[in-house]
Amino acid sequence: MNRRPESVSLVLGGGGARGHAHIGVIRALEERNLRVRSIAGTSMGAVIGGIYAADELDTYMRWVMQLRKTDVVRLLDFSFTRTSLFKGERIIEVLKDLIGDRQIENLPVRFTAVATAIEEQREVWLNKGSLFNAIKASIAVPGVFSPVTIDGRLLVDGGLVNPIPIAPTLNDATDITIAVNLSGTTEHYRPVEKDSANKPRKEDEGYRAAIGRFVSGLLENETDAGGPPGAVDLLLQSFEVMQGSIARLKLAAYAPDIVVDVPRDSCSFFEFHRAEEMVDLGYRNAIAALENAEL
Repeated sequence: MNRRPESVSLVLGGGGARGHAHIGVIRALEERNLRVRSIAGTSMGAVIGGIYAADELDTYMRWVMQLRKTDVVRLLDFSFTRTSLFKGERIIEVLKDLIGDRQIENLPVRFTAVATAIEEQREVWLNKGSLFNAIKASIAVPGVFSPVTIDGRLLVDGGLVNPIPIAPTLNDATDITIAVNLSGTTEHYRPVEKDSANKPRKEDEGYRAAIGRFVSGLLENETDAGGPPGAVDLLLQSFEVMQGSIARLKLAAYAPDIVVDVPRDSCSFFEFHRAEEMVDLGYRNAIAALENAEL
């Protein structure tokens, strides 16, 4: 390309709470005056991509930056069924109240959420209808969040077959394609602890705190303590191993113009209280990738 690129197709991969790094990447693109004209996202990439496409990313950031561990626990609604641990409805309703649902086809930025049709054993591109129905389907990690039925199809997390969905952007009339890979090489990343993150509030004491500790115990990685991982953590780690393997194949097959890597050990799946840290990491890694591409 002889001229400086201006328009971008943005591919946002899946990876749980690491997906907040996508926000930092978007901020870096905006600083460089690179306009995102099309977004394809899987799982948390669909959450951030869809909210950005609806022009509500600032609203979401104001909310998520205030989340604490106890707030994350309150957003997890037990399903009490044999299909999943959580229903996933509470978080979707909170986001709907915060942002308002939209029709995907009416969004100012072209958007595609990727899910997996479990009975057909293939990926599904959701680019019309309710934004939050599409997001809910795209984040429905099997065994963790309840599957979603759309147009007669039983849908689960898109990361099961396509954790970095480049294919939906191939026909875009944009200058370059930038993919954000949340399964980047391990860098022995250490979290930045903040004193305010875990201080208990009065309302967190007693019964509510006991429930919170129980759920937190299910979700936190126990391997650092020298013991085996819990059932939920083992499921999520296995899912991420699969995602990482598929992501490498997708990147090799489709070769986007720029890849922004986020280390897979930078944040565990449910650490949504670390959003600010992940945004900063995504921004720094995006700046480095853009400078390497001389943009």
